[in-house]
Amino acid sequence: MLYSYIVKKEIRKTFDHVNNHRWDEAVKAVAPHVHHRVSGAHALGGERHNKEDLRRWFERLGRVLPNLHLTINNIWVTGLPWRTTVFAEWDATATLLNGDASYVNRGLHVFTLRWGRVYALEEFQDSQEAARGLAAQAAAGLKEAVAEPIESSQKRSQRARAF
Repeated sequence: MLYSYIVKKEIRKTFDHVNNHRWDEAVKAVAPHVHHRVSGAHALGGERHNKEDLRRWFERLGRVLPNLHLTINNIWVTGLPWRTTVFAEWDATATLLNGDASYVNRGLHVFTLRWGRVYALEEFQDSQEAARGLAAQAAAGLKEAVAEPIESSQKRSQRARAF
């Protein structure tokens, strides 16, 4: 029970770091060869396989949705320190550059931890709402909002070998 409490506290701190654009703190507990995946065909979608690309992704998140705010609704922790799964249910809101305050997204993060380090992070969200918000940001002049996803070269080379 104490372990679960500590993990929940650390996950909440990480979301707070994201809300406040503290990227170094947000990736501090991430393993060097993390697997990060976000669904959707948009500038924030795709897969990353290392800590540096994940940090670049966070930086882009801060640029394309600068006032994004994530609110944690629930956190569930299962497993032991050497293999822990964490589910974090959240709501996201943002006011877009055109003044539209209707950006609302709801999602779930699934973290895989080993001894307190994040080895995998998968984000499930309304990818159509994310794409809509990013398209509105691009229409207001923020071209990075419709840029190609940041993906690790490992993923690109795997995809190239598949064809």
